[in-house]
Amino acid sequence: MPERKFDGFDEFALDYRKVHSKNISISGADSNYFAEMKVKWLGTFEKKLPLKVLDLGCGDGTTALYFQQHFPQWKITGIDVSAKSIEQAKDKELSNAEFKVYDGEHIPFEAETFDLVFVAGVFHHVAFEYHAQLTAEIKRVMKGGARLYFFEHNPLNPLTRYLVNTCVFDKDAKLLRSNYAVSLLERNGFGNIRKRFIIFFPRKGWLSSFIFLEKYLQKIPLGGQFVLVAIKPTNAEIVHEARLFIQQ
Repeated sequence: MPERKFDGFDEFALDYRKVHSKNISISGADSNYFAEMKVKWLGTFEKKLPLKVLDLGCGDGTTALYFQQHFPQWKITGIDVSAKSIEQAKDKELSNAEFKVYDGEHIPFEAETFDLVFVAGVFHHVAFEYHAQLTAEIKRVMKGGARLYFFEHNPLNPLTRYLVNTCVFDKDAKLLRSNYAVSLLERNGFGNIRKRFIIFFPRKGWLSSFIFLEKYLQKIPLGGQFVLVAIKPTNAEIVHEARLFIQQ
């Protein structure tokens, strides 16, 4: 068994946003900016319809705050291994969200509970030996046809590697290559996987004038982060794919 299962954040819970913002100041934006940016990015695919959403690795609940602002009809459930981070999340008293501590291995909900699962910057804090188990758990609690949004740092981006290497709570982090992440989802039965790269330019300074180009660069593997959008197949889709396989 590996010594490290996942990284703990209790010691950083009170000052997480402050520490993170200081670490990424070279980017020209703070921690809250990037949390909101990811939420807004979901608008590329999602309509503002009522959904049950799992925010896995929710931390201090900041993402749920932005979900409430941009998708007010969503019901958010946030879970995290850090009890002190969950305390911070609960202190926000969000009307559309609930927060729970979990053990990092077993998601404490019945099968096919959620319409959407949001996982941002979590897997690089989890030992690779546990990636498959956690991915299977995510799929288990998703309804057929539910969407997974999987954000991670891109190790091919030199600035990303620098920021991770200099961040106090990333000292044990192991970054995932995007192809590995795609393979991880494929092996666990996810379908219709789409990969996009985001954050190519600083958010301040003269280079920020090129941010509008990022929507055209999403297939170039040099962005600071990548996001995978994947679907849990419905039973009908599984049967259809099996028939196609048999016919080949």
